[in-house]
Amino acid sequence: MSVDTATVKRVARLARIKVDDAQAERMTSELNGILGFVEQLDEVDISGVEPLTSVVEQTMRKRPDGVTDGNKADDITANAPMSEDNFFMVPKVVE
Repeated sequence: MSVDTATVKRVARLARIKVDDAQAERMTSELNGILGFVEQLDEVDISGVEPLTSVVEQTMRKRPDGVTDGNKADDITANAPMSEDNFFMVPKVVE
């Protein structure tokens, strides 16, 4: 895959980056070099290689997933002007 100057200018316009003709020419050669490197990586045989999330083997620390009310309902509603059974009470706004 190769990139031409028109593609570079189009991508720059979509990214809202101002690019003149000289910069577009330079970017074209740079992007073609990057794409050439990516094509080289595509040739590497990775069959039988397990995907990694880290180079070092680690296990995730997990906590039990339990639903609680936080045991702080009284503290939360303590400063409310009006509350009942740990619920905030507000004036009626719809008739």
